Amino acid sequence: MSLTTPSESIIAEQLLYTASQVRELDRLAIAGGISGFDLMHRAALAAFRELQQRWPDCSPIEIFCGGGNNGGDGYLIAVLAAEHGLPVRVWALADPLALSGDAALAMQAAVDVGVTVQAWTGASPDPQAIVVDAMLGTGLTGAVREKYAQAIAAINDSGAPVLAIDVPSGLCSDTGNRLGVAIRASLTVSFIGRKRGLYTLDGVDCGGVKVFDSLSVPRYVYSQLKQSGAAKIEQLNCASMLARWGVRPRNSHKGMFGHVLVIGGDTGMAGAALLAAIAAARSGAGLISCATRPEHVAAFISARPEIMVHGVNVVADILPLLAKASVLVLGPGLGQSAWGHDLLNAALNSDKPVVLDADALNMIAAEPKLLQSHRGPRILTPHPGEAARLLACSTAELQKDRFASALAIRDKYQATVLLKGAGTLIAAASPESSMYLNSGGNAGMATGGMGDVLAGVIAAFVAQGCEPTLATCLAAAVHSAAADCAAERGERGMLASDVIDNLRGVINGYAALS
Repeated sequence: MSLTTPSESIIAEQLLYTASQVRELDRLAIAGGISGFDLMHRAALAAFRELQQRWPDCSPIEIFCGGGNNGGDGYLIAVLAAEHGLPVRVWALADPLALSGDAALAMQAAVDVGVTVQAWTGASPDPQAIVVDAMLGTGLTGAVREKYAQAIAAINDSGAPVLAIDVPSGLCSDTGNRLGVAIRASLTVSFIGRKRGLYTLDGVDCGGVKVFDSLSVPRYVYSQLKQSGAAKIEQLNCASMLARWGVRPRNSHKGMFGHVLVIGGDTGMAGAALLAAIAAARSGAGLISCATRPEHVAAFISARPEIMVHGVNVVADILPLLAKASVLVLGPGLGQSAWGHDLLNAALNSDKPVVLDADALNMIAAEPKLLQSHRGPRILTPHPGEAARLLACSTAELQKDRFASALAIRDKYQATVLLKGAGTLIAAASPESSMYLNSGGNAGMATGGMGDVLAGVIAAFVAQGCEPTLATCLAAAVHSAAADCAAERGERGMLASDVIDNLRGVINGYAALS
């Protein structure tokens, strides 16, 4: 199999949707002959089944219901609990008599089977109960109102496990931001379309374990949805791709798998460049070179003799190395002195594919014209702080909508963009392409050097012939899977080099790739 271009195997047919897109899917399903109340009943049944499976001895059940269809789901869950002989009560955050449509029908069904429905006046849930959050759903866009904020705080403080319906109350389903305060769910069951905010930023923690149910909405409904107005987001799963990559020919030689040149390692920052170079080697590149300060050469040779390390003082020293390379990694430990600036400028005055990270991004943010002379494909890999500098905004502003921010960087710098963070996003250089989200990885990755390793992995896949977006997506998945393998011994104290140690096993199929 060729991995030079993107294909359907890069994803697992898991599209992520905005709230407005899911509402349109809901409308199309109803127009196709499924009643709104039937969909609500299917949602309640799916959620109740998950509740029973996760908490088989569930008792009692306390359901917090809002005033919309999310609340209607909660009332029907109460009906199912009562029919199964489970003790259940509903705390109403909105006046039950003011409900309308399907939500009103659901509330009446709960009353008819004897469910206790009472207004919530500040009581905390029983810590031994199972709490069902059916308060706010996907429609929330502004800050949580005071009464709901108080209920959310009471639920979170109770310590009781929480099943969130569709999205945790208080979480923006489009961006993953907490809108003031949000439920910390143990389990979230979402319906019809996967909400993209569950998979990035605060949604990663607030959503807990995520379960999806399509409610048996026919596939033709999804094909009717027009994606205009929001980027097409696809969740990464590269396991099948790696499985189909196959073994290398027996008559392979190093020249077949590309030559990665890492440029970086200013005084006192040699480790960053070394990590990137070793990661590229462990990810299958045929040859690895590193251009760094002359005083680091001996240490590099001692640490990893397979890397061809070159001491460079001036631009002239690097020109022969640029000519031989297949792909360049610019930024790890590069610094922002004249030395680093000159090397970056020389490297960008070429047609070689480049992976830009760390100080290379900071220098480009301060001086965008550096990219004007670059004629090859480029991949930018910023963390939120670097991304904010690239867009000349604050980190808080950038994080308000990570999806829009990744696209804005893509458009401004004409590059494939990997925006790091919980729920890493990849925006392809082509505006017609999808965006991709990688939900792998863990909190142990919040330590120095992880980005240097990722840059090396991306470069190695480009060197082996992968198209830049494909290389970036595959590298993100491999990098996070290796980190998850490393975290089996615990997240605290995990090092970037621990991730490197697991790369080879993941890439060759000896370790799980999520």
